[in-house]
Amino acid sequence: MHDAAQRLVGRHDFSTFRAAECQANSPEKTLDAIEVTRAGDEIVIRTHARSFLHTQVRSMVGSLQRVGDGSWTAQDLKAALEARDRAACGPLAPPYGLYLSRVDY
Repeated sequence: MHDAAQRLVGRHDFSTFRAAECQANSPEKTLDAIEVTRAGDEIVIRTHARSFLHTQVRSMVGSLQRVGDGSWTAQDLKAALEARDRAACGPLAPPYGLYLSRVDY
């Protein structure tokens, strides 16, 4: 999952991972870093960016879950990103377990 997630790092059009009701002026965002680690039975995903689109993180996590369960490859994740189409996205990860841990200015 960590290796696949690295395909999301950088400046991209994240339309695939954007909610229909997103009010951002542009779907282009820069994902500075994403780390996927295991802590016992938990998988911890940390993202770093200046800003995110509405449901972007939950959408990326849901898509990464497909990589983790073997139904997608890293290339499938990259293809979903490049599709720029919400229909190419994996399932939306549930909101529980998602925490905003820090904001830097």
